[in-house]
Amino acid sequence: QVRLVEAGGGLVQPGGSLRLSCAASGSILSINTMAWYRQAPGKQRELVATISSDSRTNYANSVKGRFTISRDNAKNTVALQMSSLKPEDTGVYYCNIDRIRIISRILYDNWGQGTQVTVSS
Repeated sequence: QVRLVEAGGGLVQPGGSLRLSCAASGSILSINTMAWYRQAPGKQRELVATISSDSRTNYANSVKGRFTISRDNAKNTVALQMSSLKPEDTGVYYCNIDRIRIISRILYDNWGQGTQVTVSS
């Protein structure tokens, strides 16, 4: 009923920039908090950034000042602008939406398929 599709991953050199995007599609009435997580090889998935329905943001300490999360409520999208990338930013990045209201019910803990980000020279 609802799909989350990420885009924008790739290979970038240290110090470079990438912009990730995630679009939610379906019969969506409203979206609550949107977030980006990442999972490095051999590590647990970790929270990178969140943005509430009224655009309040929070960031992991490791990305503060380098990453910016934003959303477009009209388009049901969330983006992650990443700059000054480091090798330790490498991983699969996942879009998450904690609650999506559709006509018949609320969908909880919604995930995209992930997009690979590799920071390497």
